[in-house]
Amino acid sequence: MLKNELVRQGNWLFRWRSYLPLVIVPVAVIAFMQSDWVNRVLGDTVEDVWDYACFAIALSGLAVRGLIVGFVPRGTSGRTSEQKAEALNTTGMYSQMRHPLYFANFLVFLGFMLVFKSVVFVLFGTVAYFLYYERIMLAEETFLEGKYGDQYRRWAEKTPVFLPRCSGWVRPALPFSFKSVLRREYPGFYLITIFFFVVEWLEATILDKENFVAWIAEEPAWLAFLIIGTLAYVGLRVARKHTTWLAVAGR
Repeated sequence: MLKNELVRQGNWLFRWRSYLPLVIVPVAVIAFMQSDWVNRVLGDTVEDVWDYACFAIALSGLAVRGLIVGFVPRGTSGRTSEQKAEALNTTGMYSQMRHPLYFANFLVFLGFMLVFKSVVFVLFGTVAYFLYYERIMLAEETFLEGKYGDQYRRWAEKTPVFLPRCSGWVRPALPFSFKSVLRREYPGFYLITIFFFVVEWLEATILDKENFVAWIAEEPAWLAFLIIGTLAYVGLRVARKHTTWLAVAGR
């Protein structure tokens, strides 16, 4: 009965998984207001390196997502509101772990958390993430086991749940499609560029008491990232909605 209740919760959380993490925002605000300690104690250079490293961690999560969706066929590994799987993925990143998309999402989330420079916030967010997603993963595995039976169980027995094993890579049947990655992941890239631009801007204006123009003059890279992200988002959205340039057969 407990498993059934956890699965029920997981299905509900799966449906609203794009919005419920917003409940962590108030805690993030508190962490943000105390994040200037790095600047005060270690200086601007260390803080800048830290922030760019956080940006790189978030982008690494997006890269892992790209490595997943670039290989998978239509009907799997997407942003949907309900469980579906037209095929059981056991190759590519799915030969390394059973839930690579959630591993990728955690890397993005980790980059977001680390930029607030609070050990307590990172620990809180990490625990919240796994308490949240363990139910979703249980619901997904119950769904897949019910649909694919022994085929799923044989794969699950030899494949780690979340952390990659970094061995035994199984080559996907389909070739990698960069167009599929562009079509499906451009919103994520834009979200990352917006998030870091806004956090860095607020950090400069609220915590460091700089005006916007002075901050842009000192750190033009963040504005450049935002412009690149905006142009990519608009261009790829237009291409997806009004052209067939990003269409790939069977993807």
